[in-house]
Amino acid sequence: MNKLLIFIIFGCSFMLSTVVAQPPSQKIFPFDYKVETLANGLKVIMIPMQTKGLVAYYSVVRTGSRDEWEPGHSGFAHFFEHMMFRGTKKYPGHVYDSLIIAMGANANAYTTDDYTCYHLNITTDNLDKVMELESDRFQNLSYPEEGFKTESQAVYGEYRKGKTSPFTWIWEKMSETAFDVHTYKHTTIGFEKDIKAMPEMYEYSISFFKRYYRPENVVIVAVGDINETNFMAQINKYYGRWQKGYVTPQIQQEPVQTKERKAIVNYPGKSLPIIGIGYKGSAFNPNDKNGIAAMMLGEIAFGGNSDIFKKLYLKEQKIQLIEPEFNQNRDPFLWLIWAMVKSEKDLNYVLDEVDKTIAHFISTSVDELKLTNLKKRMKYQFLMNLDTPDRVAGGMARYVALTGGIDAVDQYYATIGKITPADLQTAAKFYFVREKRTVVTLLGSK
Repeated sequence: MNKLLIFIIFGCSFMLSTVVAQPPSQKIFPFDYKVETLANGLKVIMIPMQTKGLVAYYSVVRTGSRDEWEPGHSGFAHFFEHMMFRGTKKYPGHVYDSLIIAMGANANAYTTDDYTCYHLNITTDNLDKVMELESDRFQNLSYPEEGFKTESQAVYGEYRKGKTSPFTWIWEKMSETAFDVHTYKHTTIGFEKDIKAMPEMYEYSISFFKRYYRPENVVIVAVGDINETNFMAQINKYYGRWQKGYVTPQIQQEPVQTKERKAIVNYPGKSLPIIGIGYKGSAFNPNDKNGIAAMMLGEIAFGGNSDIFKKLYLKEQKIQLIEPEFNQNRDPFLWLIWAMVKSEKDLNYVLDEVDKTIAHFISTSVDELKLTNLKKRMKYQFLMNLDTPDRVAGGMARYVALTGGIDAVDQYYATIGKITPADLQTAAKFYFVREKRTVVTLLGSK
């Protein structure tokens, strides 16, 4: 990683920032990278790899369903994942699609609670054209009201399709039960009533795009066979005139939960019973030992090598699955334990076993060898997913969305290396508090 500060100026239209290497003992990310920021706030992260003409081109919009704070307007972050493929006056959707297909490229997108990501796998000789296409739709997206209504109806179709899964039902109930005021109360696709009303919100959709699809809210991550100087010249050419205008969403902080919450979901189809147990967690901070210790404890206590898994799944065969979901999020979210139980009569038994497991880790220190092995697995799994440009860019997308860059990767794994069994026990006492949890049970039809 280059420790020298290099100034490259194209018409004074963008500014350069340089990433400084961490000490070798703290560095896990194996590639050199450079970060530059245009005057309009657009951040660009370049990660060269020797990939013989292959490039992954990611545009990370730091807006997800979390940012949908206005009542009655959930679902628009996901909606724009669809609308961005409608194209512009210069390159309408069908023209955009035909050009991408002609390149042999792979273009797609996805939406999460905290961000929206647009990604392409291309060859280096098509990079200039891809930049032109992507910069055009990010700055000049255009769609008629008729097209807006058609796509919003397609989104409602996607919602209804999702409702065929019992996990969609229990996740919706978990979110709306666990949160009172924070926008995590609705899932990424949005409340059904809002999606049904979406066809009449054409003008609002334009406002949403103008507020959030702005350069200071977008990070471009390019990985692969790139020349940094040439790449930034192209970025400046296509994105340099993009105007600022990002408006910060007015997201309310969730009050501290003081009483356990419970809910039951009656799924109208056949399903084994499912229990979801959600504890209020912390916002992602790569230097937060307590929060990271809790996420690691989730894997030790409820992962595939845990004692409760061996007992309930292998020995007693009372469950179909049990697994932790301790995600990294921009604001305090839920750290979840899911269990699919084979018989409804065992629901209370399984919940009691979860409680016993938590009580054990509150009162007893984690075995040092288990912690050491988990650290090794986490590092190994991370590194093994960095073998192609697409996997590198994809692995960095969430860090970019949550923190604005990828410095957090080395910081995160450096913190993991410092975690002790005592830290895990402290985290268990702090986070696994019954008054701060939500328990949702799903029952299938008889």
